[in-house]
Amino acid sequence: MGLKSLIILPVARIWANRIKKKSKKALQAQEYWFNTLVKKGSRTQFGKEHGMYPSMPYSEFKAVVPMTDYEGLSSYVSRIIEGESNVLWPGLPLYFAKTSGTTSGTKYIPITRDSLPYHVGSARNAVFCYVAETGDASVFDGRMIFLSGSPVLETIGKIKSGRLSGIVNHHIPNFVKTNQLPSWKTNCIEDWEVKLNAIIEETKGQDLSLIGGIPSWVQMYFEELLEQTKSNTVQELFPNLQLYVFGGVNFEPYRARFKALLGRNVKTIETYPASEGFIAFQDSQTEEGLLLQTDAGIFYEFVPLRELGKDNQQRIALADVQLNENYAIILNTNAGLWGYSIGDTVRFVSLNPYRIKVTGRTKHFISAFGEHVIAEEVEKAMHMAIDHFQLQAMEFHVAPLVQAVWPELPRHQWFIEFHTLPTNLVEIQTYIDEQMQKQNSYYQDLIKGSILQKLEICPVMPGGFHEYMRSEGKLGGQNKVPRLADNRKIADALPILTA
Repeated sequence: MGLKSLIILPVARIWANRIKKKSKKALQAQEYWFNTLVKKGSRTQFGKEHGMYPSMPYSEFKAVVPMTDYEGLSSYVSRIIEGESNVLWPGLPLYFAKTSGTTSGTKYIPITRDSLPYHVGSARNAVFCYVAETGDASVFDGRMIFLSGSPVLETIGKIKSGRLSGIVNHHIPNFVKTNQLPSWKTNCIEDWEVKLNAIIEETKGQDLSLIGGIPSWVQMYFEELLEQTKSNTVQELFPNLQLYVFGGVNFEPYRARFKALLGRNVKTIETYPASEGFIAFQDSQTEEGLLLQTDAGIFYEFVPLRELGKDNQQRIALADVQLNENYAIILNTNAGLWGYSIGDTVRFVSLNPYRIKVTGRTKHFISAFGEHVIAEEVEKAMHMAIDHFQLQAMEFHVAPLVQAVWPELPRHQWFIEFHTLPTNLVEIQTYIDEQMQKQNSYYQDLIKGSILQKLEICPVMPGGFHEYMRSEGKLGGQNKVPRLADNRKIADALPILTA
């Protein structure tokens, strides 16, 4: 163990113990943040327009502050861009986190002086919890590589703007900066493929101990690294690589491929960062789920997924959530987001402390026939098939085929890019369909009622998802392929292998 790890280990234990103590007072923390947010929010233009006042109770708050999304707050963001202060939060934001929108194009999510520390510190806390639990801080002795967006910022109105990961790069703690890769110059490269080659050149021969990034882009880095170095496994190049930090995507479908590339398993830490706030992170290698950040500048609300969109949809605070119920997660933050639907669905796996699993997106589902299939179900079925058949799937996407050619029935099509195309696709199809029927009774009823036929696997040509993401201008960074959709926008763009 090096000097740096010897210093960090006791610090990590102190922080981890503090996090554990706070997790036991989650409801008190949520009450504090509700009162703090409402008090400050009442001084803003948004608060005045919605009748907020400092001592407002939650029952009144949810009656006057509507549940919304970016489109609902975009007019307020426009006022901030035009230079108006005290619109959503006192003063002006420090940054806008730039992210892709749907109907509104580019979204500009405010990050304030109050919210920034939680964006920066939460990932550190996740690693500190890992160090405290394992008693091993040697990960800090090696080099750390983070595959992230460019830190180059532009100015929107009077406010600097960029990708969240790029903004956070400006505030990396000094004890990490000395070990951080890639270099600032390389990280500023916008073109992902050019950047990838530059990263490979910088990391060859380094003593890499930690890597962070979206699984699909880390996988691409590993594959290109092995190709350029003519090595068999990543372990040959980085024997001390011990930890992989990721977020935003379920890692299980990638696990088998990562093991093959690495030559062994490495420990993983899952995080749940978003431009709107750092919501949760994995605080334990043995406990299920991600620890909800209840004392991090956010007051949470939840809407049961089965009620989402109804006129009288239930909107509850953390104290009223139940285990194993899918909820749309709603944020009120110290960046000035109010009643904000982030678009994710979560399920609580523990209420003491509050731990969640991300189960999908409110807009990423399939219910073309009333089957209500969500991301958690397709990812679990895919993971089980990968384990059962010893597959290495690169990427996959599921979409409905509504207009089938008679006598075939409508069905779900699974677009899968395999590392090596299996010869038993029909057997794999049957297995995955069985797992889907076991998980989803609506889907099972449609199959048994001959409304749908069993799913079909459509093998995607090697590099097909890569080319699709390139065509959308979404190579690298925090971009990821949606696991499923209720339409065929992605499905019809993918190149399929033919017999």
